[in-house]
Amino acid sequence: MVRKDSTRTLSDMATVALLTAGHLLHFELAVAYEIFGNPPREAAGGWYDVLLCGPGPVRVGPFVVEPDHGLERAVGADTVIVPACADIDDPPPDELIEAVRAAHASGARVASLCTGAFVLGAAGLLDGRRATTHWAHAAELSARCPRAVVDPDVLYTDNGSVLTAAGKAAAVDLCLHLVHLDHGAAIANSVARRLVMAPHRPGGQAQFVATPVQVSGEHMLTSLLAWVQQRLDQPLTVTDMARKANTSPRNLGRQFRSVIGQSPIEWLLIQRVRRAQELLEATDKSVEAVAAATGMGTATTLRRQFKRIVGVPPDTYRRSFRAAGPA
Repeated sequence: MVRKDSTRTLSDMATVALLTAGHLLHFELAVAYEIFGNPPREAAGGWYDVLLCGPGPVRVGPFVVEPDHGLERAVGADTVIVPACADIDDPPPDELIEAVRAAHASGARVASLCTGAFVLGAAGLLDGRRATTHWAHAAELSARCPRAVVDPDVLYTDNGSVLTAAGKAAAVDLCLHLVHLDHGAAIANSVARRLVMAPHRPGGQAQFVATPVQVSGEHMLTSLLAWVQQRLDQPLTVTDMARKANTSPRNLGRQFRSVIGQSPIEWLLIQRVRRAQELLEATDKSVEAVAAATGMGTATTLRRQFKRIVGVPPDTYRRSFRAAGPA
């Protein structure tokens, strides 16, 4: 029976199969195993059962991975993860393509990480859907999958039963996105904190920044972002943020665009909306109270920004989330 994406619940999404076939990159496989294989303390309602599925031992970078199950076991999984391919010019094994196709046909949610999108494309799962991969390989993916809508400028895409992530760090974002769908924002943020990273970024954020700046412990944004996160209920402005960082609003804007790929105000609005999601999921606060608690000021402002960023109004989000029943 094929599950409907709008009724995902933890019981529906309890088994995650990581496919270990072909020539893989170790980072994406390790990221998926770390996130789905290690429950946070807050996940009292249960966590995922992770399966390593493959035809036999496979070399992943400097390591050798021994799968627990054959590829046929992935057909019964609830979520199937296809890690990155080490060489896109090396055709994926036919048995891997067939396993992905069969799993999706049986109702599994299938997600690719980085160049794993080429496996989904070979299985025909990208036809008529938005997809992404590492920006350096996006043109080739588009050429091989002309019926797919390949977007090289986003971190990940979510078509419901088919999801794709861009390179490396975006794999973390997509995995956290799946946790968010199944368990809610608070649990996803708990996993992110364990990984010592910011809460997962929205999929539409740019994957490539032209002039990246290394964020070290001494970077001006490091303490500023944490300071803002603790004050989302306050009416902060870009001027307030610049004053805290001891810089000008113009320079702050340059730093945000270089490091995060967004303006300070857009980043701040997204953090407010993410906090609103947590409150809508975990409390019975009215929309007006949530607006006040997230620094949005009025329910009208919250509704406008929430719908722009999340895609649905706050009330609809709360009803849908509670109907789906995540942990």
